[in-house]
Amino acid sequence: MMSHNARQLALVVLRSVQRGAFADVALDRVLQQTEMSQVDRRLTTELVYGSIRRQRTLNALIDQLATKGATKHPPDLRLILHLGLYQLRYLNHIPASAAVDTTVELAKQNGFKGLTGFVNGLLRQYIRLAERQARKITNETSETKEVHLPHPLTPSPPHPADPLQLPPDPIARLAIQHSYPDWIVKVWLEQFGFEETERLCEWLNRSPHIDLRVNPLQSSIDHVETAMQTVGIRVRRISSLPQALRLPQGAGLIQTLPGFLEGWWTVQDSSAQLVSHLLNPQPGEVVVDACAAPGGKTTHLAELMTDRGIIWGCDRHASRLKKLQENADRLQLQSIQLCTGDSRYFSQFTNKADRVLLDAPCSGLGTLHRHADARWRQSPDSVKELAQLQTELLHHAATWVKSGGTLVYATCTLHPLENEAIVENFLTHHPTWYLNPPASDHPAAAFTTQQGWLKILPHQQDMDGFFMARLQKN
Repeated sequence: MMSHNARQLALVVLRSVQRGAFADVALDRVLQQTEMSQVDRRLTTELVYGSIRRQRTLNALIDQLATKGATKHPPDLRLILHLGLYQLRYLNHIPASAAVDTTVELAKQNGFKGLTGFVNGLLRQYIRLAERQARKITNETSETKEVHLPHPLTPSPPHPADPLQLPPDPIARLAIQHSYPDWIVKVWLEQFGFEETERLCEWLNRSPHIDLRVNPLQSSIDHVETAMQTVGIRVRRISSLPQALRLPQGAGLIQTLPGFLEGWWTVQDSSAQLVSHLLNPQPGEVVVDACAAPGGKTTHLAELMTDRGIIWGCDRHASRLKKLQENADRLQLQSIQLCTGDSRYFSQFTNKADRVLLDAPCSGLGTLHRHADARWRQSPDSVKELAQLQTELLHHAATWVKSGGTLVYATCTLHPLENEAIVENFLTHHPTWYLNPPASDHPAAAFTTQQGWLKILPHQQDMDGFFMARLQKN
């Protein structure tokens, strides 16, 4: 068993991520090996995801406050400074003195005993700057109620008492303020403009909410809602989605909630639920899910088909298909068949499918709040590679569809090279296909654009960012 110290555990996880591990995998591994209270688990989780998510802002603060830039410090020391600055800047429930003292102790315990004075000085310098800025604002305005002392204020939305110095360039300013690579901010600015981009950046830095999709073959939304309320969990319904419930923050471990083991529901964001509704599979049909694992949409398709028909769940990785099978078993679904391999090369489905879902591998820019390290893993080059893969998948998956059949192309990204450009290219090369937007009474109708595809913007709809296009074959 590992130490119960939440900050030490966070440092262990951050080291693993620094060496290339995925944040969620590294965190889960540590939490599985540690007995700790729910409070400490939540703190460890917040410190890990928050420090990763905000690392560019935190590095900018180190650059500003230290004589040496952030990248010049030993990697572990930089992570320790991230943890301290993150608490000071973003966690208002932790007293500034506690954030400083615990960070100094963390440095001492991890080989930096000789640099504890530096750590202490840098963090206290940040506090002094924040207090000085706040006093300046207090002297300049009579509305002192908006100035919270002694704890520094978060920069989201920006506050005049924020000590972080920002460059004038709008791309770099937003990218440093909200901790994104410049290229992502540039992509969004070109699409949405400054104000909308800033709102999007802020939204994707929040802790993610958890939505449930009720399995109508095993329960009902009324039944699940009542069961949750019985144990003190006040779920809320999501308009236009007939099976969706949103959990409140701090609802507890998913596996312990009422109805999980019985298959009454599964975890799936509202945006992702819309994808299967858009495909609209019917009982008795043959449906192929080209990139199925871990199976959220595949199992939803089975539920919408009342578990009658055949759904082929395809994926390159057998281990991920195993997770799909586990989900199907828990939800007591029988209509799903598994197919391991690369969907670009399958010929067995040619002209066999009534409907095909291509939930394509993508850069995930619409779900950066769920994947703290994703913004640092992607690049313009990786987006180009993904766009090539998406193009190949779409062109081949289209060969599976019968005449008169339907294909839905979907991604959880907000990059036009992976969305609009892919669909436009497909329609140019396939004149027998056309866009088929949903009817006005469809759950997804509200998100339909003038072009006929669907776009969900997180800061406007309060759900994951998604792109969807329903394509019909003549």
